[in-house]
Amino acid sequence: MKSISIFFCFLIILIGNINFNAKAETANDKILKVGLIVPLSGEYAPVGKSILNSIRIALNKIDDNKIVIYPRDNQADPEKTLLAGKELSDLGVSIIIGPILHKNLEYVENLKNILFLTLSNKSNNLPSNVIATGINAKSQLDRITLFLKKENLSRTIVLIPKSKNESEIKEYFSKVKFKFSNIYTYDTEPEKLTKQIELITKYKQRKNDLERRIKILEKSELETHKRELEKLKKKDTIGNLSFDSVIIADFDQSLKSVVTSFLYADVDYKRVKLITLNQWFDETLFKENSTNNIYFPSVNYNNYNKFRETYFINFNTYPNNISIIAYDIFGLIYYMSKKNKEKLDIKNFLKKNKFSGNIGEFEINKNLIDYKLNFYQVSKDRFKLIN
Repeated sequence: MKSISIFFCFLIILIGNINFNAKAETANDKILKVGLIVPLSGEYAPVGKSILNSIRIALNKIDDNKIVIYPRDNQADPEKTLLAGKELSDLGVSIIIGPILHKNLEYVENLKNILFLTLSNKSNNLPSNVIATGINAKSQLDRITLFLKKENLSRTIVLIPKSKNESEIKEYFSKVKFKFSNIYTYDTEPEKLTKQIELITKYKQRKNDLERRIKILEKSELETHKRELEKLKKKDTIGNLSFDSVIIADFDQSLKSVVTSFLYADVDYKRVKLITLNQWFDETLFKENSTNNIYFPSVNYNNYNKFRETYFINFNTYPNNISIIAYDIFGLIYYMSKKNKEKLDIKNFLKKNKFSGNIGEFEINKNLIDYKLNFYQVSKDRFKLIN
């Protein structure tokens, strides 16, 4: 993609020679100046570069020469984020995409003349000049509870892994307008996890109930009892569960371990709905029998795939998942700049407006974005959309 390649060369020049470009641009006050503060070196560099590339794709699609992007490397550091923000402010930038980490927002409130559109999905303790654009817990839980209500699931338990984010996740669930039957925390260490799931599901009690019933039936000569006995010999447990749905706030291998533990505890997915958070269409879920039939909220799957393929065609690799958010947010900034002829600030963005992007429908609500997410079920080798 020639035009993108030319623009990327321009970005490199821009990073290396800021003063020259800043002087050249002051001749035209109508230029839209957008800052981008992401890690372009260090541990999170691949994420930052993926976001930068997604902005390049968006810029090429918009095809407007009155937009200038100022990328800055913050190395995922709060102080470097502040320094980059000050530098961009001196260049006349009033709106910045980034940073990607919540902890990097520590000092940005000192730059009250700049609006930061962070790609973090954490919505707690946000500075007044920040809007969190990530797929936040509120949006996910809103979609999950909508599913629970539609399916008439009223005995829902929540499982949260013991971690440094444990209290934060619990706080999100406490704000949901839905009465959960219970909220448990669990160890991610396999042996401890298995024992905890056995306690939650009353596995041993249900197994003992089965054994007792079998002994009773074995002494009977009634045909009905003999037929029941044959059926029970094929079961691991009997008895009802105290819950009809489970929300597991986990990801990757840890999520798979929890789901597997439920299956070992004889929890049948036909009787209990297993639900988790946004998995970004992790295809490794197809490979595990245990994670088949699990449900999760996420972005528009078709648009997500189209974006990934477009990215791959241009860069011969697939993007980081949050790059699609950066792509949409850049489009939002461009739209707002056209709608508001005056200088963009947080007041423009906080007006009640609904938007539609690759992710799906969304609106800005105070200091975060509410996404109208879709709901999916892992079904063999595909992600099935649930209405």
